[in-house]
Amino acid sequence: MSIGELCNRDVAFAMRETTIAAAAKLMRHYHVGSLVVVDEKAGRRVPVGIITDRDIVVEVVATGLDAGTITVGDIMVHEIVTAPESMGVMETIQLMRVKGVRRLPVVDAGGGLAGIVTVDDLLDVLAEELSELARIVVREQVREAQLRK
Repeated sequence: MSIGELCNRDVAFAMRETTIAAAAKLMRHYHVGSLVVVDEKAGRRVPVGIITDRDIVVEVVATGLDAGTITVGDIMVHEIVTAPESMGVMETIQLMRVKGVRRLPVVDAGGGLAGIVTVDDLLDVLAEELSELARIVVREQVREAQLRK
């Protein structure tokens, strides 16, 4: 399975010039803890950073900065890690582990934002797969009991 099949295609995003106050409102509106920061390039939204609710608290609220004037571009994490839609789930998990990220924008072949995948998304998928694996054991036991009556 590719990460493009699994990722959430409905991505909350902001532009660099979005104020922190507006970004916080977007997070509240979409019930998310992060926004992918994008630049518009040739009609595509290209990921250039990410901002989390923790970034807002640590960088703006805790330091007493004005959330109405500080922008997303001022505090976003600039070293963006992305995954191509074609990347496998296990490769994606490995990339997230190596880079130490919990959220990973997924990009199309042209580098445009296609979706986002989070650690929570991957845990859900893996839990479902492990549950299916556990059912094999139960099914085998039932089958053996029927065959050996």
